[in-house]
Amino acid sequence: MSNTFADGCAWVEGAFVPIGEARIPLTEMGFTRSDATYDVVAAWRGKFFRLDDHLQRFARGCGYLQLSPPVRFDEIPEILAQCVRRAELQDAYVEMICTRGVPRAGNRDPRRVENRFYAFAVPYVWIAPPALQAEGIALIVARGVERISQRAVDSTVKNFQWGDFVRAQYEAYDRGGWTAVLLDSSGRVTEGPGFNLFAYTRGTLLTPPTGVLHGITRQTILELAAQERIPTRQVEFDLETLQGADEIFLTSTAGGVIPVATLDGEPVGAGGPGPVTLRLHARYWQAHEYGPWVSHLYGASLGAGGESDVSE
Repeated sequence: MSNTFADGCAWVEGAFVPIGEARIPLTEMGFTRSDATYDVVAAWRGKFFRLDDHLQRFARGCGYLQLSPPVRFDEIPEILAQCVRRAELQDAYVEMICTRGVPRAGNRDPRRVENRFYAFAVPYVWIAPPALQAEGIALIVARGVERISQRAVDSTVKNFQWGDFVRAQYEAYDRGGWTAVLLDSSGRVTEGPGFNLFAYTRGTLLTPPTGVLHGITRQTILELAAQERIPTRQVEFDLETLQGADEIFLTSTAGGVIPVATLDGEPVGAGGPGPVTLRLHARYWQAHEYGPWVSHLYGASLGAGGESDVSE
């Protein structure tokens, strides 16, 4: 008998449904106003990676936006796990979302709206597939759009306001790139569509500290680099510094450590994944196999009390 959840499973209004049947109302403020926050955790070979860190960031985002999910935070791990299990996935892209909700007719007061929680699991998503990562991707620096101001949208809270990212992505396609990194209004390097950026230059690994999401994969690389005794600095830097880097790579839950081969059509270093990038790439995926960041999906519940406490 075929699995109706084979393409993915979603949690919508208290029920598990096949991903192709998942729906939200047109008047949902998460859709009409992008009034929402979310987080994405990876499942790899039947194990969540850094689930607690993703849940804590999701809770912080909800608090910042004054959102209160209609489920307890300690129920969320089991909802996510059930989405993965029902889809019978080993490697999955798992998203949790809290939205403002559906307002009553004529209401514009967000305080009077009941917030909603959604979740889904689909097969693992790659920003750049492994075969392309082996060669390194083509990155461009967006020139036609700058990163939205921190004063307008706090980038440390995950959000769906991707207008600048989407425009930059189209610019990358027009210029023969795979994806794009954006500069802020002062010309400092920030981030790109769904990823943080690292530049290895003069023996030190640099990553921007402001104007970016403090990614869980970004944090993992900072910690692994410390273990490998690779010097790191969270510091603002400009395009000239990026252009002079010996190695560049991107980090994301959707793909891990992604080597950059070219920047604006010019080779980075030798024009392929560099030794520091490859070292951290290997350590990153090794960390998914065992250790304190791994929690098993199959054979044990992630819910409170060790029992599955979520039902349809």
